[in-house]
Amino acid sequence: MKQLAATAGAALLTALALPADAHAAAIACGGAVSTQNIGAQGCISAERWKDGRVFMRNITAHAVITNSRAHATYVDYEAYFRIREGGHWVKLGNGRTIVQRRSTIGPIELGNSDRVCGPVNATAEIRVHVRPAGGAWSNWSGAATKQCQT
Repeated sequence: MKQLAATAGAALLTALALPADAHAAAIACGGAVSTQNIGAQGCISAERWKDGRVFMRNITAHAVITNSRAHATYVDYEAYFRIREGGHWVKLGNGRTIVQRRSTIGPIELGNSDRVCGPVNATAEIRVHVRPAGGAWSNWSGAATKQCQT
C-alpha cells in the first residue's frame, strides 16, 4: 500500500512538473525543511503571458507538506516572494490545512503574484515555512526561477 501511494505521489509530481504545452508553468522545488515531524518543501512556478505588448509572468508559491506523525495534524503555512535583484520579501499568502497521519499532500498553491518581465531576466524567489498547530515554525524552504525568456 505504501509503495502504491509513493508511486502515485511521484506520478502526480511528475505530471505537474512537465508542462502540457509551451505556455504551461512547470513547478520547481527547493530543499526540504522540517519541524516536529512535519516536513515541507517550497516550490515555485512562473507562467509567462502577454498583456497587449507587455510580457508578464504569474509567479505562484506552492508547498509539499509531509506528516510523519502517528496522527493527523493541522499545519499552518506562510509563503513570501521577491525579485532577487534588489527586491524585498512580500507575503504571498498563508493558511492552514490538515495533513493525515504518515502522508504527503501537495503541491498546494499558497499564493501568487503578477509581475512585468523587465529588460533583464530577473530571478523570482519564494520561501515557505510551516508549523504544526501549537508548534514551532520550521526554517525556510526556498525555490527560484527565471521565466521571462523571449
